[in-house]
Order: sequence, then C-alpha cells, then structure tokens
Amino acid sequence: MEKFIILDKENISSEHICCAISDKKCKDSYEAKKDWLTKEFDNGYVFRRIDARAKVFIEYGPAEKGWVPITAPNYLLINCFWVSGRYKKQGYGKALLKSALDDAISQGRDGLVTVVGTKKFHFMSDTKWLLRQGFVEVEKISSGFSLLVKKIKTNAQDPIFNDSVKDGTCPDKDGIVVYYTNRCPFSEFHAKNSLVETAKNRNLSLKVIKLESIEEAQNAPSPATVFSLFLNGKFMTTDLSVCMDTRFDKVIDQLI
Repeated sequence: MEKFIILDKENISSEHICCAISDKKCKDSYEAKKDWLTKEFDNGYVFRRIDARAKVFIEYGPAEKGWVPITAPNYLLINCFWVSGRYKKQGYGKALLKSALDDAISQGRDGLVTVVGTKKFHFMSDTKWLLRQGFVEVEKISSGFSLLVKKIKTNAQDPIFNDSVKDGTCPDKDGIVVYYTNRCPFSEFHAKNSLVETAKNRNLSLKVIKLESIEEAQNAPSPATVFSLFLNGKFMTTDLSVCMDTRFDKVIDQLI
C-alpha cells in the first residue's frame, strides 16, 4: 500500500489535491479550492491523500466549522472521500476512514458524521459502503439526503440537519438556482460558464449563489454545498453534468 501524506500551508502550493489533476479548463477553480483549503487548515481541517498522482483522499474537520447545514457539536465532519481507479478494493478506503476515526478519538470527539444521498448522489460518498463500515442513519430529509454517524461515545447526542434544508426548497421559485462553494474545483467553472449557455438555450432564468462563509453554508437550503441545483424552487440534483447543454434535459427528465 502506498503511503499517505497530509497537505498543509507549507506544501499545498506544490502538491496536487486529487480532483481535476489534468482538467486545464478548471484551473482557476482548482486554485480557488486550494485557497479555500489553506484558510480552513486554521479551523482544524485535514486533507489526507495517497502519495501518488491519483484520486485517493479524504477531507474532514470539526463539524462546528463545517461548510454544511448540520448541527453536530463535538463530531468530525467527513466531506469529500474518494478512492478511484486501480486503488479500489485495495484497502485504501478503510485506511483513510480509520485515520479520520483515529483523529476523532485522539481529539476526544463523539464520533464521525457525514452527509450522503439516501440513494447514491453524484459527488457524495458511497452510502452503502459507509453503512457497511458501521455508520448508521440518524436523519433523512425529503430532498433525498441522509445524515450518517459513526459514534465513538455511544451516549452522544445525534447530529441533526439544520432547519434551512428540511423542506427541500430554496427561496427563489423561478428558473434555475444554483448554490455552490469552493469546496470543489469543478463547481465554479461549470456554474458560471457551462450553465449560463444551458439556461439561455431554454429560456430559463439563472441565479448562481456562491456561499462565501461558514455561516452562509450552515444556513444553505441544501446539504450539498459543493453544488446543488434547484428548479422553480425545488431541489433537483448534485450532478454537475446538469450544467452542460447536452446533459441538462436528460438529468432533469429523470428527476421530474
């Protein structure tokens, strides 16, 4: 098994962050993700990845400082968690998860928490795999998201979704509305470029909202603050490919 490295303020400028390694069109968004990470390191955020040019990594940090609309005091919140290609089924996922659990134990945390799709969502962790690793569902909401927990302290309080996500709608009820953060190096490029033409071709109004702070993210109308698209006020998808003219109709038709 390849060794893991942790990114920090000293090495992040020279190390890759797994996503969009060779996607040149997302270069600016890629650098924005690095800037976001650099600031979050001060909040105890961890980015651990394989020491190779591959997409094998986990991101997590204190849930109190998480860019996700949940309340989970004294938990570590797992964000992106990805093992791809030839590294699948080689033990890397379990090793990365154990590293997060070990950190939670050493910090005296109550456990790990993460947001997933009740059914598999794009750009979110594998729900079924996490359940097999001992996570349990403590809440689910109508828009298709579940809150999974792996407790260290069995009597600890269950995390909950914040009220802003409970009804699966956003305040703007007309056309396309997208919420995103720089947690992902793809979101900004596609929301501000691909989706503009897609909406124009369909005579749909478009509003793109970038969540700029922890407070804004914790009060967002969707738990998927990496990227969430609403249509006429209703949550639709976390699938970034919906931004593309060739994919929009297919993705939306499958959801309506």
